[in-house]
Amino acid sequence: MAKGYKAPKGQKPVNMLQQLQKMQEQIQLTQEQLAQETVTATVGGGAVKIVMSGDQNVKSVVIDPAILEDKDVEMLQDLLLTAFNTALEQSRELAAERLGPLAGGLPF
Repeated sequence: MAKGYKAPKGQKPVNMLQQLQKMQEQIQLTQEQLAQETVTATVGGGAVKIVMSGDQNVKSVVIDPAILEDKDVEMLQDLLLTAFNTALEQSRELAAERLGPLAGGLPF
């Protein structure tokens, strides 16, 4: 233990270390599970769809071919940007939902 450190009353340093190790294992398991879960962001009335995993890897991008008929590159870029940002936000929310309860159990 660090010089001058005093464990909280009723909490032995060994118990705290065991708790931290158990929590680390739970976090790792949850992160592995997040990698298997996905979120889907759809924009433009279904013109663009992004599927992203809970660990924020893009799994697929689907663009409706009809949107390409207009040859409006700027609109497609805006739709893609919106879809990616929406999927990223959903993925972050999913991760916070799954990992949040674990952080609440920290013994300090």
